[in-house]
Amino acid sequence: MMELLLDDADTVAAARRLHPGEAVADCLARAAWTVIAEPGDAVAGALIDALGAPEALSFALDDSASVRSTGHVDARAARALKEGRARWRPRATPKAVRDALRAAVDVDARLVVPGDPSWPEALGDLGPHAPSALWVRGRAELLVHEPRVSMVGARAASGYGEHVAAELAGDLATTGALIVSGGAYGIDGAVHRAALGVRGATVAFLAGGVDRVYPAGHHRLLQQIAEEGALVSEPPCGTAPTKWRFLARNRLIAALGQATVVVEAGWRSGSLNTAGHAAALGRPLGAVPGPVTSASSAGCHRLLREYDAQCVTSAREVRELWGQADAPPTGQDVADPNRRRVLDALGTRTRLSVEEIARRSGMSPDRVRAVLGLMHLEGAVAVEDAGWSRSTGTPGR
Repeated sequence: MMELLLDDADTVAAARRLHPGEAVADCLARAAWTVIAEPGDAVAGALIDALGAPEALSFALDDSASVRSTGHVDARAARALKEGRARWRPRATPKAVRDALRAAVDVDARLVVPGDPSWPEALGDLGPHAPSALWVRGRAELLVHEPRVSMVGARAASGYGEHVAAELAGDLATTGALIVSGGAYGIDGAVHRAALGVRGATVAFLAGGVDRVYPAGHHRLLQQIAEEGALVSEPPCGTAPTKWRFLARNRLIAALGQATVVVEAGWRSGSLNTAGHAAALGRPLGAVPGPVTSASSAGCHRLLREYDAQCVTSAREVRELWGQADAPPTGQDVADPNRRRVLDALGTRTRLSVEEIARRSGMSPDRVRAVLGLMHLEGAVAVEDAGWSRSTGTPGR
């Protein structure tokens, strides 16, 4: 199949557009592997690690190539290869690869492969289950942005869960953290919106192709992420999301984050799958507690009890998961406690009136106006018609 792909000028041109550079054969082979193998296929991953993507593809599809059964391990490898070929061959057509490449070109996607400046080395911790390539719409360089925190939770989130998720993600994004999630309803959507709302960075891993808008109700949100952040998928364009692919996608969310936080989750929530991957990879794991009577938080309490998750209730505590402490207070913060009180009163997402800031801080409105005026000149706060907020980059509480 490699020869047919390399002999097709249109296919090579599409590959060069998706991945500029001289390694066209590697690009085409890795694109082909995303077409023929399901996410996390360990046999495919082991072959690619051993032979390189082009040779592994040829070996996988060549009937005459075999693993010699000289012992117990080789017999097992031969059986795994035989089963792998049975899985891959029904999809192994040059047309399927061409269609994936053309669909990616149509949505202005990129193919990111190991060795690229935008390739996240953290995914290598997945071993043979690591992806062979990633399809990306948007800012591929965000995949190597630091720090990175994965935030997940229930789709059927409560008002409490969405509020806490948005506050945490907004604070973290304001101070430079990349928010990683899965683009789903509930907690995922809340953290993506919060990051975008403070002009922060966010990445959404999808279970289907980056050309497929799912869930449909998040069409506008996912489009905004593609424009300001990045949509990422392991399966190629045209692939439909399935339950299995959602579960496989979770391992990427866990691997990319330097820490994973579960904001709200039921006892059997799919977010626990992501948490399990994070724990298996040795990533710091945090969970937000909820009311003990709430079934929506039962999964978080289970993580705290059974998975040694850390209890997190603020952005500061989330940052501590990966060893980052808050920035020390400036001299102005120490010299003027009123400035600190105003900053503490301000939200990261919502705009507040002077009167509301005065109520929260326990200061008079006139004093609040004076402090806000000075802080606005310094760029520490921003003002719009809807009210005042902390500026991007201003340290949180």
